[in-house]
Amino acid sequence: MHLSALLGQSLAAGSGEPVAKVDDVIVRLRGEQYPLVTGLVGRLSRRQVFVPAAKIADWDARPVTLTGATLSLRAFERRDGEVLLRTDILGHRLIDVAEAELVQAFDVELDVTDEGLVVSCLDTRRPPRLFGLLRRGAGHPSRDWKAFEPLIGHTPSALARGVFGRVRRLKPAQIADLLEDADRDEGEEILHQVHADPELEADVFEELDPELATRLFAGRSDAEVAQILGRMRADDAADALADLPQRRRQALLDALPIGQRTKVVTLLGYNPSSAGGLMNVDILTVGTAVSVDAAVDAVSAARALQPEALNSVHVVDAEGRLHGVVALVKLLQAAAATPLAELLDEDPVRVAPGTDVVDVALLMADYNLITVPVVDDDDRLLGVITVDDVLEATIPEDWRRREPPARPEPAEDAAAGRGE
Repeated sequence: MHLSALLGQSLAAGSGEPVAKVDDVIVRLRGEQYPLVTGLVGRLSRRQVFVPAAKIADWDARPVTLTGATLSLRAFERRDGEVLLRTDILGHRLIDVAEAELVQAFDVELDVTDEGLVVSCLDTRRPPRLFGLLRRGAGHPSRDWKAFEPLIGHTPSALARGVFGRVRRLKPAQIADLLEDADRDEGEEILHQVHADPELEADVFEELDPELATRLFAGRSDAEVAQILGRMRADDAADALADLPQRRRQALLDALPIGQRTKVVTLLGYNPSSAGGLMNVDILTVGTAVSVDAAVDAVSAARALQPEALNSVHVVDAEGRLHGVVALVKLLQAAAATPLAELLDEDPVRVAPGTDVVDVALLMADYNLITVPVVDDDDRLLGVITVDDVLEATIPEDWRRREPPARPEPAEDAAAGRGE
């Protein structure tokens, strides 16, 4: 049964006399279960009335028939947690969780189960047109409801949709892509769901286009922005702060935790397109006298650091001067009691904080590096640049949000389209 075929149908009493028309279908979301239809919104002239599901004798009949001869004329009032399929879903966009993109719902498929009528599938492909008229074929493909996360825009229903819903299955970069494609209302709903997980929220802001991040920060208080910046990587927080209006920066810096504030202020002192502006100052170092097992234990305990920065272990002396670098893989392949000094590259490729980002990229490409240390004039370790940051800084702006390739069409759908 399709929603498009149900809307506008007559509602008839048990005697067969038409009493109203189907204006909408009401469902209750149930987490991982399919939404259950709880009733209809019937229209009598200009009045909307509630028709409970228990009052429907036959959903598939034309007209839709009621169990009795009467219909309550009390005006319909939407309750918290109720979702209206026509108002909230049909023609609106949803998140395709598998593809991490926003798609429009052109129809809703309903199935009869032992529990009652449920929403089972969504049709997200635009119906074909014939001489300017919409033509809905019986073979038009639908996909499982559970593949989507609806963006309903009805705040009182948010709790019924659960914390995050299926958005929690997406990577921060995917959520950032969704926000960049979303309109204002869609974006607010996505952010509302993400806000429940502060760490995820910070990760998403790290991935956002700078202009969009600045616009989103503009609508938040200094305390709210500082909370997000405080959880972001220091280099990303510094970049985000530099993009904000000058009048807000000092207040935000003052609101940051002291450790994060120190790192951000340090990074703001470098040119954003230099090694100093690109480096991550949250790094793991070990002393010159440790063994392999001690170094591996230090990596294992460094849970708060960026994983990409742990691909290499940096060995420093008591004054913080870089003594050498050893790859994590090399540590894992060595005997636990081996002195770290036996594995070190004592003359690693390193760059100064003023080195241009393009030169950093060329060095990393020439030497097949995943990370490169940044040192001062006295060879003291200042930070580490990771290959993902170099890619982000060097890939042209118009390449970053390229349209993804079309999702392959299932074989059975392709065959149906050819009439086989």
